Amino acid sequence: MQYYNQDTLIYLNAEFVKASNAGVDMFGQSLHYGYGAFEGLRAYSTHNGTRIFKAEEHFERLKRSCKAIGLPYTWDNRELIEKSYELLEMNNLRSAYIRPLIYSGSNMHLTASDTANIMIAAWEWGPYLGQHLLKVNISCIERPNPKSFPIDAKVSGQYINSILATSDAIKKGFDEALLLDQDGFVAQASSENLFIEKDFKIYTPPLGNIFPGITRETVIEICKNLGFEIIEKRISVKDIYEADSAFLSGTAAGIIGIKQIDDVVFPETWEDSIGASIQRKYKNLVLEQENYEVII
Repeated sequence: MQYYNQDTLIYLNAEFVKASNAGVDMFGQSLHYGYGAFEGLRAYSTHNGTRIFKAEEHFERLKRSCKAIGLPYTWDNRELIEKSYELLEMNNLRSAYIRPLIYSGSNMHLTASDTANIMIAAWEWGPYLGQHLLKVNISCIERPNPKSFPIDAKVSGQYINSILATSDAIKKGFDEALLLDQDGFVAQASSENLFIEKDFKIYTPPLGNIFPGITRETVIEICKNLGFEIIEKRISVKDIYEADSAFLSGTAAGIIGIKQIDDVVFPETWEDSIGASIQRKYKNLVLEQENYEVII
């Protein structure tokens, strides 16, 4: 898929340049070893104009991800948010996916880089997994062990794991994969967090072996505001198979329902599920059609 044409602009090291003229450092660790950090944000066309949803939270997480792997982060997040809005305007985008990327300077050693660069790109991109209910499989590929990798950081190299899991799922006729952790509990999808509904309660895996998604946190906030009981607990494969319904959440995918896991079709109709109510609420929030207060 081509995300830009010859005139598409990106933000690169304090300048707006054509994506086709950006160039690539052939001796950078990011290219050779996946040593980089990135974020994914969405801008929505609202009645208040174009708005980036939870921009501050995303750029703060980008900063934490760089810190987790020792990659220098020298930028002011407020300025980066301003540049993101400016980038949208320059590319005439009202709704868009935004991708900031921090990548290292030249260094062929397996040591932390002392220099880093920033790139921000934006393009029109519909929901990552489409809008139909998903067929998902339990992957044979495990989520990385948190003792071997900072899995709560959005680091480029770890997404090789996601590519392998998703590609394998698609080859088997599914839309997405669910990855288990090192203890055999369900962790998350390749790039989305998981929620299941059982007996009018929502369950989701706890932090520790999953990526702490910003959309995941938004779902938790929505549940509390709507009065739905949400429980963070380790979820077994048996729990998945016996659930009434399930859904995934992520910035790129939004909130999307799951039709079946492996050969097990969920008994509850998606339109009647709690997940569907949360999905509708989330759409209203990002489009600024209504507000909410965070309940702690």
